[in-house]
Amino acid sequence: MEQGDVLTLPAEASPGGFAQERLELAISGMTCAACSTRLEKVLNRLPGVEATVNLATERAVLRFAPGAVTLEAACAQVGKAGFSARVAAKLDREQEQARKRDEWRVSLHRFWFAALLTLPLAAQMPVMFGVWPGLEGQHEIIPRWLQCVLATPVQFWIGARFYRGAWNSLRGGGANMDVLVALGTTMAYACSLVVTLLGRHDLHVYFEASAMVITLVLLGKLLEARAKARTSAALDALLRLQPKRARIERDGQIVEVDIDVLQPGTIFVLRPGDAVPVDGVLIEGSSAFDEAMLTGESMPVDKQPGDPVFAATINGDALLRCRATGVGASTLLAGIIRLVEQAQGSKAPVQQLADRIAAVFVPAVAGIALLTFVVWWLNGDFQSALINAVAVLVIACPCALGLATPTAIMVAVGQGAQAGLLIKNAEALECAGRLTTLVVDKTGTLTVGEPTVTDVVAAAPWTAEAVLGLAAALERASSHPIARAIVRAEENLPLPLGDVHVVSGQGMEGQVEGRAVILGSPGFLDARKIAVPQTDVEPLAALGKTLVAVAVDGEYAGLIAVADSLREDSAAAVARLKQAGVMPVMLTGDHPRVAAAIASAVGIVDWRAGVLPAGKAEAVEALKKQGGCIGMAGDGINDAPALAAADVSFAIGVGADVAVEAADITLVRGSLHGVVDAIALSRATLAKIRQNLFFAFIYNVLGIPLAALGMLNPVVAGAAMALSSVSVVSNSLLLKRWRPKRQ
Repeated sequence: MEQGDVLTLPAEASPGGFAQERLELAISGMTCAACSTRLEKVLNRLPGVEATVNLATERAVLRFAPGAVTLEAACAQVGKAGFSARVAAKLDREQEQARKRDEWRVSLHRFWFAALLTLPLAAQMPVMFGVWPGLEGQHEIIPRWLQCVLATPVQFWIGARFYRGAWNSLRGGGANMDVLVALGTTMAYACSLVVTLLGRHDLHVYFEASAMVITLVLLGKLLEARAKARTSAALDALLRLQPKRARIERDGQIVEVDIDVLQPGTIFVLRPGDAVPVDGVLIEGSSAFDEAMLTGESMPVDKQPGDPVFAATINGDALLRCRATGVGASTLLAGIIRLVEQAQGSKAPVQQLADRIAAVFVPAVAGIALLTFVVWWLNGDFQSALINAVAVLVIACPCALGLATPTAIMVAVGQGAQAGLLIKNAEALECAGRLTTLVVDKTGTLTVGEPTVTDVVAAAPWTAEAVLGLAAALERASSHPIARAIVRAEENLPLPLGDVHVVSGQGMEGQVEGRAVILGSPGFLDARKIAVPQTDVEPLAALGKTLVAVAVDGEYAGLIAVADSLREDSAAAVARLKQAGVMPVMLTGDHPRVAAAIASAVGIVDWRAGVLPAGKAEAVEALKKQGGCIGMAGDGINDAPALAAADVSFAIGVGADVAVEAADITLVRGSLHGVVDAIALSRATLAKIRQNLFFAFIYNVLGIPLAALGMLNPVVAGAAMALSSVSVVSNSLLLKRWRPKRQ
């Protein structure tokens, strides 16, 4: 982000551009993909509601026309599906994290209690399989009544969560993982209890199977919860960046206060090395600021009085006074956090396949288990029929399907935010990886976006420094952008200035140190019989630059060329786009001569000049009709229609607010390198999602038939089920290694 630029984050809007209300609910009671899929269907039955439910974040997001649905109606609908809801926006994140830590401790204690009771049952398993030396031929070393005593609290106290989840799911008209676990373990426990009470020592008991399955599933849930917590580590890191205290001026004294008391207009003080507490404007002093948390760039940014400072950035080595402009939810950091949370809770199109499967998965598995039981029983082996049916029920958990996509999205969005890529939703992240053509605006995207002096040609006996100094002295009287560019280019103090006469739209005349100075277009000087050599004019005019001729005492002194300078990294970024297989197309409303010069400098072959804002959107639509995925990058108000028309759009974060609102991905760095980074992040994320879905599908494709054929013990099936979800989340966490390539 360049000095003096301010970023405003996107507002919520429908695809058609109409305002929508957005309600985010924190959901309790979801355990697997079947839960989130069923809840999403139930919420979408509300009139005018478009809902998405994310298992990984345990959030439901409802979008609807203003007044179409009430909070009470939404929560009631969630209750009908067998879950509970509360408004996520009203939750304090620290309190929510504390609540989850408490739940974690309770779950951990219950797991250890279950493990303590299950361990003796597990210890006799080698005897059951005949691999314990000296005990061959025996099946039990623990009395059955003791096995029952050990297994009962595991089944009905520790396992009560599965019964509650199953009841809520069935009451809501669906079936989830809890139904499978409760049904499978209850069958094993009930059969063992009946055999024990009847004294049938000729039949086996499976208390160890029911207890170990519950214990292993609990272990899997603990590991899964811990891994899921790490997927939001990037967001938690952002939250920790902002200091809790600030130093303000009060009655001539510097006092330390909570940042909650700061209001717009409050003067606060920064010491060397301090983190900025809120957004503000520097009013006294100058320093270099570390803005890596915003832009991902390690180079500090120099700040002068009048420049903005942003919450959580780090002051360098100077004592500064600043005026607060954005506090609380109005800071740039708060906006980034909101955007990251929304993107992490959104759903990518690639998840649709998993959702469709999850909707029918549990009933299908229950049918397979019933068929397994019937087939084995008809073959005369009731115990094998029971144990194999239990194995089918236990191994077929849809958790991995539900976590495959959202966990990867959560990690990717967090990593993107740390690299200066603010992704509005998961669909944009997925689409960026399929990009084939990128339409770019010229001004502010490939170029700096403001005129600067590029060349100074001096006629003898004048020097370039003298010509520029004379012009800058005269241009101080003008507010024209070209005048400001010339004044900025002159580092020395302006020369003494006399009377100035401005000829509107043509040039200026005035006295500088007693000399008569005239400046303006070459034609302006020609009209005053002052010849401007064409050998000076033509080379610069051919590059599309604006020329300011300078004359002193009626004689030509030199020529100053002003142009919107090319960004230093634009050519390298365009080269990276081509390497990534993306064709760049430049659209600009500027003169063809200027467009040709810029396109040639950055290596763009396909460019179009003189394009109006509506024409940019039409050009994007025309490219979409040719096929492929079309992206658009821009920063100005005139880019908004084209940004909205593109399949995926990128806003240069230093640009106009309306461009940021229309875009899918905001590049805080203000560089096209961010587009290439977004493409790389998208492709890495999609690859990880495909791996996750493969693992989830292949696990069930192989596991269910093996269990039905009697080749998997229920305990082994329970362990495999527990590890499947953990493996998917752990694979997603590998995305934390992703870093943007620095040029």
